[in-house]
Amino acid sequence: MDVSMILKPEAVRVLSGVSSKKRLFHELGMIVESAYDVSHTSAIDALQERESLGPTGVGHGVALPHARLDCVEEVIGAMVVLEKPINFDAVDRQPVDLVFSLFAPSDAGVEHLKALALVSRTLRDPALCAKLRANTDPATLYTILTEAQSVQAA
Repeated sequence: MDVSMILKPEAVRVLSGVSSKKRLFHELGMIVESAYDVSHTSAIDALQERESLGPTGVGHGVALPHARLDCVEEVIGAMVVLEKPINFDAVDRQPVDLVFSLFAPSDAGVEHLKALALVSRTLRDPALCAKLRANTDPATLYTILTEAQSVQAA
């Protein structure tokens, strides 16, 4: 599995004006609706429900909100770079500006965990995160994310 299997180029965005986790989830819902034809309401509700179990801010400005949805048949993702970091109740209490959201089928089992591990490993690389933060073009961000995987595999 690699990032290009779970992320479409049109699901990568740079967002300004996001000032809260709730607003971020709304934007993520709109992105997955546009890119994958998934109900934005279902996506938002699933993210909020999962987040109520515990924050998905993993530290170093990165959050990995994820949820299960009955309406998806495979793991899908959305990646956003926030122009202004927001409070996300991250483990290190640092604000978040890199957000990779995953949605998996309700019965996904191990595929959901593999995707989460892949994204977590990818965004644990400080050099890669610096490249993401330094770019504002969604196509470039997509290329950075998808090429990172092939470089790590080499």
